[in-house]
Parts: sequence; structure tokens; C-alpha cells
Amino acid sequence: MTEKARLDLPVILPGVADTADRCVSRLIALLTARPGINDAHVQAGNGEEAVPQLCVHYDPEAISLARIREMVKSAGAEITAQFGHVVWQLEGISHQRRARTVADRVSALPGVIEADANAAGTIRIEFNRGRTSEQAIQAELSRLGVRSTRTESDLSRKRGDEHDHGSGDHKHDEQEEGHSHDHGGIFGGQTELIFALLCGALLASGFAAEKLTSAPSWISLGCYLAAYILGGWFTLREAIDNLRLKRFEIDTLMLVAAAGAGALGAWAEGALLLFLFSLGHALEHYAMGRAKRAIEALAELAPRTAMVRRGAGGLSEVPVEELVIGDIVVVKPNERLAADGFVVVGRSSVNQAPVTGESVPVDKEPVPDRSQAAAQPDKVPAQHRVFAGTINGPGAIEIAVTRLAADTTLAKVVKMVSEAETQKSPTQRFTDRFERIFVPSVLALVVVLLFAWVVVDEPFRDSFYRAMAVLVAASPCALAIATPSAVLSGVARAARGGVLVKGGGPLESLGSLTALAFDKTGTLTEGRPRITDIVAASGVSDDELMTIAVAVESLSDHPLAEAIARDGRQFLDELPVPPASDLQSLTGRGVQARIDGDVVLIGKAEMFGQDGVAALSAEMTAAIEGLREQGRTTMIVRKGERDLGAIGLMDTPRAAAKEAIERLKALGITRMIMISGDNQKVATAIAAQVGIDEAVGDLMPEDKVETIKKLRGEMPVAMVGDGVNDAPAMANATVGIAMGAAGSDVALETADVALMADDLSHLPFAVGLSRSTRWIIRQNLVVSLGVVALLVPATIMGLGIGPAVMAHEGSTLLVVFNALRLLAYRDNGGGK
Repeated sequence: MTEKARLDLPVILPGVADTADRCVSRLIALLTARPGINDAHVQAGNGEEAVPQLCVHYDPEAISLARIREMVKSAGAEITAQFGHVVWQLEGISHQRRARTVADRVSALPGVIEADANAAGTIRIEFNRGRTSEQAIQAELSRLGVRSTRTESDLSRKRGDEHDHGSGDHKHDEQEEGHSHDHGGIFGGQTELIFALLCGALLASGFAAEKLTSAPSWISLGCYLAAYILGGWFTLREAIDNLRLKRFEIDTLMLVAAAGAGALGAWAEGALLLFLFSLGHALEHYAMGRAKRAIEALAELAPRTAMVRRGAGGLSEVPVEELVIGDIVVVKPNERLAADGFVVVGRSSVNQAPVTGESVPVDKEPVPDRSQAAAQPDKVPAQHRVFAGTINGPGAIEIAVTRLAADTTLAKVVKMVSEAETQKSPTQRFTDRFERIFVPSVLALVVVLLFAWVVVDEPFRDSFYRAMAVLVAASPCALAIATPSAVLSGVARAARGGVLVKGGGPLESLGSLTALAFDKTGTLTEGRPRITDIVAASGVSDDELMTIAVAVESLSDHPLAEAIARDGRQFLDELPVPPASDLQSLTGRGVQARIDGDVVLIGKAEMFGQDGVAALSAEMTAAIEGLREQGRTTMIVRKGERDLGAIGLMDTPRAAAKEAIERLKALGITRMIMISGDNQKVATAIAAQVGIDEAVGDLMPEDKVETIKKLRGEMPVAMVGDGVNDAPAMANATVGIAMGAAGSDVALETADVALMADDLSHLPFAVGLSRSTRWIIRQNLVVSLGVVALLVPATIMGLGIGPAVMAHEGSTLLVVFNALRLLAYRDNGGGK
């Protein structure tokens, strides 16, 4: 199945006037590389007023419009004007089947493109603003007996964020947390459990009156009928909604079985069925609430108020929603931080585990240049940057706010985790399709069994009873919750460990992979190269070589350029550096600029001798070869027609890289490849140091994409990078994994899995958790299908309704509590 989304180019790329612009080409290349997107192309507008459109053909079974939205945004574009996108927390969704019913009803509305909901009460809706509105969707939800209580984060309750969540839905009642197990009942969050217990009490009373006393029969019958009403209350509402959708679900089957038992006069058995079914549901909802509360706890990490120093007015306490960029927030020892920002006063250590999962507090110190940090907050080094929701250590600090409350890293994580909960995994999609075939098949079998008395010499009553027992036994309740419960628990546990997983698909896929590809710089290495060698050409001094190199590289923000500018200034000491201008980036090769009217080229040796650039001198060729033999990354400096010399740099492997690679091998990752733009010898040397056998060097950015495509053609593969420079390669991988995503919007949006900390040791945790989730999903499927496979022939052979419903509900609770084990998952290597 393929869906189309047409996006107005002037809206998504407002700064682009021509459809032939390279930005459009890059956007199309990024999208078409993604599995699940069949095609992306530009359609010219018809007529003078029409605007060109980007048309995306995608498979909604493989990728959601929400994920496409994130990828488009990571490429610097927006698609929110035409398509609305909301993630709401609903009160009234009590179990997975109810969630599916609500999602299907909303999906059937004109203008709704996609709607997915889960048992925790979160719904994600994509809709066309030209055909429907949030108000129309809310009205349909009200008709279904559910209502939205808040959007994905209380941190964004002041205003709608970039996805236009609507100001009317940012309410939050702390008493509602984790208890949305009813349909707006009078007893609050535990209505269904209370109804189930009252049903059980009436059942017991009726049975006692019938068997233990000589009371009139109408007393026990009245108790049974009351038990029917209380036990079937929520089930009946669900069944009516399903019948409106022309669909038979488990709830419908249970009601038919209970009604059948009543028709036979077996009121006690029918009441027992409804009691156990409703009690099982109530306990299931309570258990699922644990997973939901684990996610909701993230939203509660940031404090509601902050102490702000503004002007000469001293300190004042303000709500976090009123913080503005540039405010100075005072954080006392052992307090939680209220905002993202950088330290301007004081030194302390900050516990960043709530956001990044790091087990050791991180030392923080003031930025050396406050104005420069404010101008480029995303480039502030880790020792100065702090995040909302983290915990200050022993020292008082003051931070300058760099993000509004709705835009903090924590707020984005909460939003994305909420959205991830609704993303169905391949197994869940399979079980949904299986149920839609299986339930009608069960009904057909029951109809056949109703006429068994024609073939077998038995009264109709016995055939009818057997058919009702089979109806109970074959209802796949456990199957419906088997996968969603595991995915919900897995996503929640990952978030608590500083790993953001974008739904069930990546969670399952990562657990099944045996191959990983790593970018070198900033992933396996520190990403902070340093100058190790300066080789000036004959007749050129080291000072002349370095002044030219520092002048040009000071204009670039590439890691190698920053290293040359930083270390070069230390080498030059107080020597003046000439001004450089007209910097041009030659992607994957180097840079070009002008100094004193001469063109200066700095880049890889491979840049010289092609595309009209003169070849290197024999002296420089020999120098480069010598440096590369030592495992150095090399840069040639040329001014005008003269080679000034070569600079050797080295990026040290991460301390945790070798151990992480060993742990990944122990987890069953059999093939690991490092890809790099560095020379092959340098790449091989770094790979050997961290324990990777395969290394591919000399790759341009487009070569990395082709390498990943080739690998994916051989086997499913995950690509691990920083989420910025590696976005195209990550998009081509089966699973894209971004490191150091905390504070990086692009990394969060690009990746399928985001490691919030800049720490490779979190990767084995993510892989191990994914494998455990996949294993628990398999266990749940075996239990749920196995119980049905055993009960159906058993009931055909004479097993009664009572034992059947006990086994049935027991299996449902078993798979839920089995899935909840993931909340306690511990990584053997790190104990996260």
C-alpha cells in the first residue's frame, strides 16, 4: 500500500525560489534513501498562481508521515503549514483494543491521514488542514467517550509547539497521572476495577444464595443479572463501537458468549466469564499504567519555577514558561535545573542521568566568552552546557537560558517518546492483520459448532454451550496486548537509560541486527583532533605555513579546521595572523579562501591533481606518504601556485570504544565496519586500536551513502554517527543511530535511535535492551497463541466456560507482566 503526501515547496523551503536549487535535490536525496519511501519528486505548478510541490510516495506500513516530517525538518525544511500533527494524551482509552478502535474511528474521518493510539492512552494524528481541523477530531473523540487531557509534555503547556498542538490541550491534573483506566467514570481512575470487584461480589452473593440458602430463585438471578451489568458495562461500550465499524472484536465475542450462557440458563457461568474478563482487563490496565508512569515521570523532571536574576531587580521566582532566551537562572546546590543553557557563574558537577543516562556527574564551568556562547549556543562545549531536568551538585551556579521551556532537550525527548509509543512495530502490524482474519474465522467455527447436534447425537443445549466455550477460548486477548506492552515498556526503559528509540520498528530491528557500521570522527574517536606534525616545504618557514593555515581555518567550523585554528594559535604565540576572506567549502575535500589576493587551498592530498587543480610537488607527496604511514590525518596548504607544506593531525580513539566493541561482539554483533573520509591507512590504524576488523577509508560523503546501501543489500545494518554530517548515510541504513543527541535537534530528528550522551558505552545497552524486547515479544506471542491452540481443542472436547476464561485471562496477565520485566532491564556491562 502506498500513500502520497504533496507538500508546497515555498512552504517547506521558504528560502528557495527555484525548484532546481541544490537544497531541493538534497531533500529529495535524503527522502528517497529512506526505506519505506518509494519516490520523492517535484511537480511543477499549473498556471501562474500555482506553486510547485514536493510529492512523496511512501508505505505507511513501513514509515509514518510523522517520521517523514522529522526527516524533512532535519534537512532544514518545514511541512507543518499544510499538514497538522498532534500527539494527545487521552482519558478513556483503557486497553489496546480500545486504542485500536479509537485510532480506526479517527482514521476514518475525512482529511485524517494517519492515526495511531496505544494502551497508555497516547494518540498521534496526522491530518490535512484543508479538509479537517483539531476541533472536528476532538468532537469525534468526544463521541467515542474519550477526551484529550494534555499534549505530549507539560513543559510545552504555555504555547503550541512547532507541531501546532493547540492551546486548549495543555492542561494537566497531577491526580490523573497513570490512571486513565476508565471512560470518565464516577470513581475516577479505578472505575473499571471497582466495577469488576462489585461484579465478583454479586456473583459470589448469587452463588451463595442459590447453593447455600433456601432463598427464592429470583434473588440469585437478580444478583447474576446485576453482575452481568457491572461486568459487561465497559465491554458493551467497546463492542458497540466496534460494530459501528462493522468489525467483530474480542469484546464482542465475550458478550456473545456471556449472552449465550444466559440463554442456556447458566447465569452463574456467564457472570463468572464477565467477572474474570473485566477483572483481567482492570489488572492489565493497572500493569500498563506502570509503563505509562515511567514515561510520564520524564515530564515531571523539570521544576515548575525558576529563580531568575533580571537587571538590578535582584532574584525573582517565575514559572518556567515565562523564561526567555538570555535570562540568568540561579541554581542552588542539589536543585534541579529549570532550563537548557550554559554556565556563566560558578563551578559544580551536574548529574545528567535523567536526560543522558550518564551514571557519573559531569563537571561544569563558566564559558570563557559569554557573547560568543550566546551567538552559537549549539556549539558550546559539554563542560559548559547544561540541560533542564538534570540535578546540580554541591556548587551554586548561574546559567544563561538558550531555549524556551517548550524547546528544551527534555521537552523534545518527552514529546518524541510519547510519539514513539504510538509507532507500531512490524510484529504488531502482523498481529493486527492476523486478528482481523482470525476473529471472523472463530465466528465461522462457532456457527459450525452450533449445528453439531445435527451430526452428533446430543441436545442443542450441549452444542450451544460448547460453541460458547470455544468462543471464549479462541478470543486472542493476550495476542492483542503481547507486542504493544513490550514495546511500551522497552521504549520507557530506553528513555530512562538515556536512549531515545523512535517506536516499535527501530526497537525490533535493532534487536535483530548482526551488523553495525560506524563513522570514525566523533563516534569511535573523540572528535577533537590535535596537530601532531608540521612539515613545511623547502624555502618555507613553519611560521609562514601556520599563519596562512590558521587564517583560513579560523573561518571554518569543521572539526579539523577548528583543531588547526586552536593548536596553530598556540604554536604561533603572539605572531600576527593575516585576514582571510571568501571562504568556500569543497565538500569532503577541503576549503578555499583568499589572502592578500592569492587563492589559498587547504585540504586532502587527493584534492590536488584533479578538477583543474595543479598536482602536488614530489616533496609534498613524500611528506604526505610519511605522515600517513604513522596514522596521521593530513592537510596540504597551498597559496597561489606554491605548496607551503603539510600538517599532520591525530584524533584519539574514545576511551570507551574498545570495551563497547567487545560488549557488542558478546551480544552477537558479528560484523562491524568503520567508514571514514580519512586515508585508508589512517582508518585501518584507528579501527585496529578499537577492535574493528573492517575499515573503509577515502570516502566522500556520497561514497558513505553508497557503502551503506551496499552493506544493506547484503544484510540489515545499523549506522552509528553524530546525526549531523552522517544524516544521509544514517537514512540509508536499516536503523540510524545518533550519538551525543542531547541538545542537538538535527540528531534527534534524523536518527531512529538517539544516544543522548556522547558516550559509546550506551550503544551495547541499546542493543541489549532491543534484543531483550524482541525476545519477550516472541515469548508473548508463543504464550498467547499457544494458549489459544490448547484451549480450542480442549473446549471442543468438553472443557467448560469457567476454566477456559480463567486460562484465557491468565495468559493475558502473563504477557503483560512478562513485558513489564523490561522496565527492570539492567545492562550487564554498565548496569543502567
